[in-house]
Amino acid sequence: MDRVFRYLKPYYGQMTRGLIIKIAGTFADLGLPWVLAYILDDIIPYGKVSYILFWGGIMVLLAIAARMLNIIANRMASKVAKNSVQAIRHDTFERITNLSGAQVDQFTVPSLISRMTTDTYNVHQVIGMMQRLGVRAPIILVGGIVLTSTLDPVLTLILVATLPLLGLLVYLISKKGIPMYTKVQASVDKMVQTIRENISGIRVIKALSKTEYEIQRFRKVNDEVIGNEIKAASIMALSSPIMNLILNTGLAIVVIIGAFRVNAGAMQPGKIVAFLSYFTMILNAMMSITRLFINYSKASASAKRLKEVLDTKEDLIVTPVKISTEQEQEYLAFDQVSFSYENDEEKLSLKNISFQLKKGESLGIIGATGSGKTTLIQLLMRFYDVTEGQIIIEGKDIRSIPLKELRKEFGVAFQNDVIFADTISENISFGRSLSMEQIIEASKDACAYDFIMEKENGFSYEAAIKGGNLSGGQKQRLYISRALANHPKFLILDDSSSALDYKTDAMLRQAIRNNYQETTIILIAQRISSIMQSDHILVLDEGEMLGYGTHEELMEHCEIYREIYESQMGSME
Repeated sequence: MDRVFRYLKPYYGQMTRGLIIKIAGTFADLGLPWVLAYILDDIIPYGKVSYILFWGGIMVLLAIAARMLNIIANRMASKVAKNSVQAIRHDTFERITNLSGAQVDQFTVPSLISRMTTDTYNVHQVIGMMQRLGVRAPIILVGGIVLTSTLDPVLTLILVATLPLLGLLVYLISKKGIPMYTKVQASVDKMVQTIRENISGIRVIKALSKTEYEIQRFRKVNDEVIGNEIKAASIMALSSPIMNLILNTGLAIVVIIGAFRVNAGAMQPGKIVAFLSYFTMILNAMMSITRLFINYSKASASAKRLKEVLDTKEDLIVTPVKISTEQEQEYLAFDQVSFSYENDEEKLSLKNISFQLKKGESLGIIGATGSGKTTLIQLLMRFYDVTEGQIIIEGKDIRSIPLKELRKEFGVAFQNDVIFADTISENISFGRSLSMEQIIEASKDACAYDFIMEKENGFSYEAAIKGGNLSGGQKQRLYISRALANHPKFLILDDSSSALDYKTDAMLRQAIRNNYQETTIILIAQRISSIMQSDHILVLDEGEMLGYGTHEELMEHCEIYREIYESQMGSME
């Protein structure tokens, strides 16, 4: 929790004021039974109504003061909890957005989602409780013992005798509970992953009649979550009945001994009433402390998970890398690049990839699924660092270029890109403050302008989340519009025209050739017709280069490329 407590520093002044108000309200609560005992034992026997009314008024004022002061303090505590967790959530999100691809793979996306939601909620809960119950309960506990000792020391000894047992109980249960709640959160991560997969693939699941199968799969992970929660809750729930048993046993003993002492004239009846009130208040205080420890156990496990993200150091740092004189002249080049997602030289996803592109040239990449096409793009944009070799852009190793500066040079459209719940113009502009002229021009080049203008309100048309109200081809044309809108130095189209018909695909390629002659283009495609006019073509298979050259050269020397061409284009000739 130490990492979380740092976020409370800006609110120490507000917390101090809330603490003072909370203490005042708690003391007002503690005063009520004492005044009641005084009225019963010392005022009523005099029989003066004015004294009774006066001290009765004191009790009313104490009750009002206690309620009002506690309400004010609780609201201040809620505000501190809200603002501090807002900062935690913001910093966690910022850290997540700056994680490298390898770090995201390590945490997993479902785990990062649950840390941003469930874990921050648990921390929010305990910060508020610490300022409310964490102040009030100890004061009630200690203050109640002090005041009961002034009423009757003998009965107070009975009360005090129960406290070590209660303290030991809370300690043992909390020590057992924290690791169990960590296990609960891990199982929640798995459940979030399953939900995410099912929601994303709901159409495929229905199309293949696998609904029942996925329901069973979800039931399995859901049962695991429930099982872990039951184990954790069962351990933590032991505190309440055992604590009640100890305190109520003590209360019964107090009543019995108190009755004998009143009968013997050793104490007054009003003090018995007050003592019982204090005993009840102390019981509730101990229950509150137990609740606080239960929530602290959850929050401690959550804080540890948040700390893991917040303290993760950036691994894609700017590093000066020496390059040769020849490389200083290269515009874009891969030099003997190899890469493994698992940092295992025996499991390379790319092996010794080398090629060069001049400014304004185009590279088409083709290969089977899993051949390493997208991996190559992720390395170029430095989502991951190469395992071996170098990637050169404008005469610099990309590891020596700041990430923001590097990625600003790219326009990228992925096959499974994202459409946000916003207007079409904002989806194209994407927060880059582009002019409407730039947006319109890009949409025309991407063959999206006509369908956009057919929509109600045109560029102001509101797209649904993930483009649910757009067709596959329309979404892909918006992806490409976004990539083209700022006239990037490097344009990457990662299988982003797969949903386009041949005519639209050809029009798109023609528009890019005519209007983006200074842009260096890397085009990944499954259709050979999309890349055959590229200046260079790279054929990948299981991470290896099987061919590199022009269409004509590959048709002559690369058997796999020729087979692809004949299988795709033979029926069209």
